[in-house]
Amino acid sequence: MPSSPSICIYPDAREAAWAGAESFALRAGAAVRDSGRFSVALSGGSGPVEMYRLMGEEPFRSAIPWEGVHLFWGDERCVPPGHHRSNYGMAHEAFISRVPVPPENVHRMRGELPAAEGARRYAEELAAFFGPGIPRLDLVHLGMGPDGHTASLFPFSPLLLERGRTVADAIQQPAGEPRITLTPPVLRAAARVEMLVTGAGKAAIVRTALRGPLDPLRIPAQMVGAGARPLPHARTDALTHSRIAWMLDAAAAAGITR
Repeated sequence: MPSSPSICIYPDAREAAWAGAESFALRAGAAVRDSGRFSVALSGGSGPVEMYRLMGEEPFRSAIPWEGVHLFWGDERCVPPGHHRSNYGMAHEAFISRVPVPPENVHRMRGELPAAEGARRYAEELAAFFGPGIPRLDLVHLGMGPDGHTASLFPFSPLLLERGRTVADAIQQPAGEPRITLTPPVLRAAARVEMLVTGAGKAAIVRTALRGPLDPLRIPAQMVGAGARPLPHARTDALTHSRIAWMLDAAAAAGITR
């Protein structure tokens, strides 16, 4: 499998979301046929909402073998699941409540707990599902903030140097919001990582992450998505065999395509 990341550019955010849903459906189908299960870590924030909504609608709703899909999360804010800032709550409203995924296949982070306790329990849940050591998810969905953070791994955080833990408590600065996050070893171990980034407001940080100096302590998204190469503008690009794919709309990619 080629190791070089790919850049997949789409005309608009809707097309990028469609590509993400299409990739999810095809990879889930292949994994369930081959091994009986498909493990995916979902991202939060506003970036993946359209993709999640598509997954809860036809044709994707019927195309995804939900009985074998296991949903995990890359990070979570320390709020109850019904809170408007909950990553789980957003995904539940967008698609989980609309598809026949078994409840026991939904492995949410317990944001209602203190961050350290929630992280400890999630590490135990990962170990129970994947076994000891660093879990290897079939797919990890990530976004990128305007400061270059991904999951809840923020610039200059000590967690960027983490090597042992699979899950950790984090703090979003300057707001001081406690969070739970997967650690870099887990993100890097995934069979496939898809970085979905859209909107003109992300163009500058996309350019820095993809074309600037390699500095993952300052731009954490570079930990998993550095060294990408451009591909043609086509929806099926997301189905390439690259282990890492940046999925951008034209607005977010403006800084690297001028």
